[in-house]
Amino acid sequence: MADMMTLRKFEALSPFEIKNELISLAKGTTRTAQSAFLNAGRGNPNWIATEPRESFFLLGQFAISESKRVMDIPPGVGGMPQAKGIASRLDTWLARHDEMPGASLIASMVAFAVEKFNFDRDAFVHELVDSIIGDNYPVPDRMLVHNERIVHEYLMWAMCGEPRPPGKFDLYAVEGGTAAMCYIFKSLKANRLLFPGDTIALGTPIFTPYLEMTHLEDYDLKVVKIGAPQENRFQYSDDEIKKLEDPTIKAFFVVNPGNPTGMGMDRETIGKIVTLVKTKRPDLMLLTDDVYGTFVNDFRSLLGELPRNTIGVYSYSKYFGCTGWRLGVIAIHEDNLFDEMIAKLPADHVDALNKRYGPITLEPRKLKFIDRIVADSRDIGLNHTAGLSLPQQVMMTMFSLYELMDEQKAYQKACMEIVNKRFWALVEGLDLDLDPNPAFDAYYGLIDFEFWARKNIGDEAVDYLKKNVHPLDLAFRLAEDHGIVLLNGGGFEAPQWSMRVSLANLPDEAYEAIGRGVRTIARGYRDVYDASKSAAK
Repeated sequence: MADMMTLRKFEALSPFEIKNELISLAKGTTRTAQSAFLNAGRGNPNWIATEPRESFFLLGQFAISESKRVMDIPPGVGGMPQAKGIASRLDTWLARHDEMPGASLIASMVAFAVEKFNFDRDAFVHELVDSIIGDNYPVPDRMLVHNERIVHEYLMWAMCGEPRPPGKFDLYAVEGGTAAMCYIFKSLKANRLLFPGDTIALGTPIFTPYLEMTHLEDYDLKVVKIGAPQENRFQYSDDEIKKLEDPTIKAFFVVNPGNPTGMGMDRETIGKIVTLVKTKRPDLMLLTDDVYGTFVNDFRSLLGELPRNTIGVYSYSKYFGCTGWRLGVIAIHEDNLFDEMIAKLPADHVDALNKRYGPITLEPRKLKFIDRIVADSRDIGLNHTAGLSLPQQVMMTMFSLYELMDEQKAYQKACMEIVNKRFWALVEGLDLDLDPNPAFDAYYGLIDFEFWARKNIGDEAVDYLKKNVHPLDLAFRLAEDHGIVLLNGGGFEAPQWSMRVSLANLPDEAYEAIGRGVRTIARGYRDVYDASKSAAK
């Protein structure tokens, strides 16, 4: 076992930084033992959505032909695609290339979008073609007009579920969920909605950046933890939700479904939060990060239940296997608490904000909070070049349309089957007996080692471990002895003796091996305990 003092130096690090040390140990082990290196510490899926990508890359070829149609000067100087008649030219071009992968899907996407959203065909196709070329700045800067309509519809399915919330959301296309977090934190502070020293609540366990960013000098926020423990099936208890009645808590940030727990909030828990907000805390700001919602049947976000109070964050990265594309979106309802709170700020704050946003609008007081987020993301002065790159927005359009057209949800079922198969392999490797939970996304699993070990090696052995062994020893021993990398749960505000397993990024057969590795480590701990008892006699 690793020395206690050696491991304590890692306590201040994020699990994602500790992971680098674990990877080094695990790779050394697997090189020596010639065994498999199993890194289940990263959430990047090992599958991708192929069909919308086929359409994307084929559309790029049509876009080049449109560029050459306008101007074709050797050696390779083209023009900017023109809108008039472009939809008909696309039809003709696709008919000539109907054998190419993606051709039929492009045609179906255009037809579907035009009918569903009543788009002008030329305007929509031109947005796709000109944007995939990437020859213009994003206009509007928040999001392309057609893309916003399509993504809005996708989010109603992916995040909101039924019943659909009334009205509409304003969307901002951003560089993945991480950029959304950075931009939102920055604008909440800039617009005097959160001040250094203010108190917010975090639904824990939670994705580590939400823990780490709050303590940065930039924000310096006090944190109240709203716990969702395993013994409550990772749902917030009544006592924990009651903490939100405290009026000093200005905002409640959640990841739903959870990371690292993989558990979505069930309808009963959501209902309790809704009741609290509507009856006691109508001023409570909510932020919900719903990246994994598409892996849960009948998923429901706080965005759908409490649209007025909620900022929604969504990333396409996990569902479509596109972490490298950096595709995310911020959603704020047109009728929202944030605009209302800014309008009610004291005069000195209003004056300061008028000065801040004055260079980009003649009426800064009327600037929506979501447009302030856009401007803040480019430090105001570069607002005229804000916005997600246009080829990225086209990929977002295609992913969204692909899902909206899939009435049987075949793609969703295939993705869910992948992660659930791996989860049950892990369960078998751990020799656990579990009942399925419909709120579980199976994208991550949290192994509560202490909970498991008390049943398998006994309370006395576990009590000895907790007194004599550092919790990080488990992760380090798995890496050093078995070439397995898991993230320590304590860094997510999960139990100290727990580990997060990504069920998305390794071959199916790896997960039973991970379970067996954990059991082997547990037997070793039991042997150490037995030896200590013998030595004491």
